[in-house]
Amino acid sequence: RGLPPGNLSDCPNGSRWVMDVFNECAQDGRDIASVVLGLVSIFCFAAASFPQFYQACKTGVMDQALSIYFLLGWLGGDLLNLIGSFLADQLPLQVYTAVYYVLADLVMLSLYCYYKAKNRGGGFTALINAAFVFLSLGTVSTVSCLGRGAATVQDPATFKGRSLLSTHMDEAGLKPFTRSEIIGFTIGSISSVLYLCSRVPQIYTNYKRKSTIGVSYSLFALVMLGNLLYGLSVLLKNPEPGQSEGDYVLHHLPWLVGSLGVLSLDVVISFQFLAYRRGRPGTGEERSALLGEQGDG
Repeated sequence: RGLPPGNLSDCPNGSRWVMDVFNECAQDGRDIASVVLGLVSIFCFAAASFPQFYQACKTGVMDQALSIYFLLGWLGGDLLNLIGSFLADQLPLQVYTAVYYVLADLVMLSLYCYYKAKNRGGGFTALINAAFVFLSLGTVSTVSCLGRGAATVQDPATFKGRSLLSTHMDEAGLKPFTRSEIIGFTIGSISSVLYLCSRVPQIYTNYKRKSTIGVSYSLFALVMLGNLLYGLSVLLKNPEPGQSEGDYVLHHLPWLVGSLGVLSLDVVISFQFLAYRRGRPGTGEERSALLGEQGDG
């Protein structure tokens, strides 16, 4: 689990602020660069949802612009990241960040359902808001219970997910694979698959509409930057003593594949924004057309 905050006895020449804040041993410029890039990637992921919230309120066609499977896949990946945070008994910053991701996903899903009901003329707005409050309270309650239970765990899994410092391993991590590492590896693999699969429905939705109206490019731009910095932060981190570079990469392969794979699919979405920007209708025109199509159906 690392050293107590401020204890550099087992980390000679380590950075004091990195040890105090993140309980991570950073002995050279490469390690510190990994930490800084990881921090910036967290800010990118944390800020990514806000442009989409604004775009949803501005256009009112979020239910047509975003694929529900994109939102559900993203939520599933973040939920597994949250579960892994508790299995690994991570630092509070990492746990709170994982909780924030899930709550942001729930807000996004709530907005989607709100505009879905509103544009169809249904009277489900109050029900959707109540469901969102219920889900939020349930998430917070679950986090509190898991937090109390995590304090009693003696042999946590070494799953690190989309955490700031997903490269730290204890002495057990120097062995090929411990049982807890296999659990973490499995969760990380499923999480990465969900992140990857979530992009395919959105790509299809954009292609089917031949438009990206209602979708904020800043959402994908920030996620792309976050994934790029996250991947670099993992690759820059020095392997543990006695661990080869190849073994190090193997232990973090699911998250590297997830981050860099999602990055490549977001590049495809970026090209869609460029391809569909010419001659696209105004926001009001498309909204009227979409609502007209719903009325005809």
